[in-house]
Amino acid sequence: MTREEELALIERVRDGDADAFEPLVLEHQTMVYRLAYRMVGNEADAWDVSQETFLKAYNALPTFRGDSRFSTWLYRLAGNAATDLLRSRKSGRVVSLDELREDNPAFDVSEGGDGPQEELERRETQRSLDTALHQLPEDARKILALREVGGLSYEEIARALSLEIGTVKSRLSRARGKLCDLLRREGNISVPAPSKKAKGVREL
Repeated sequence: MTREEELALIERVRDGDADAFEPLVLEHQTMVYRLAYRMVGNEADAWDVSQETFLKAYNALPTFRGDSRFSTWLYRLAGNAATDLLRSRKSGRVVSLDELREDNPAFDVSEGGDGPQEELERRETQRSLDTALHQLPEDARKILALREVGGLSYEEIARALSLEIGTVKSRLSRARGKLCDLLRREGNISVPAPSKKAKGVREL
């Protein structure tokens, strides 16, 4: 769906056409669910967060100015809803960000082969990553989720979280650094120490 098509649907919803909201839900529901799932840690809560996100989006649609992509605004609502749920249950559970993908070898937990040994090693690696992610602060989990699961650019994250781009980059760097430190201390995964300059992050 193009940006123009999204804006046209949003305008129709604002004009009272409630049915025009359904295509927006269908367009974004998978990514909203994935983002929620990786923050709250189970399917039931992820569905609750997704439903809450779209309900809030529908009610708050008149406030959407179109300065950013609709998806950026929607992911911010999803992140806030997931954070609210985590705080309400006070457990802080988080499932693995299994799609952390490009900036550091420590986040590459994709399958390396089809054999049973490779599968076992992959699962052990994922389990260790889960444990480390569980120990990260909420703000670190949220910014990693927006970047690595939501696929938002630095600029989009900055708009979603009302931060400067430099702050987004530094917080992502610290979050990745903390995760790598936790993995190294755990000792189950060999994680190369980040350089002093890059801190394990390839800036775009």
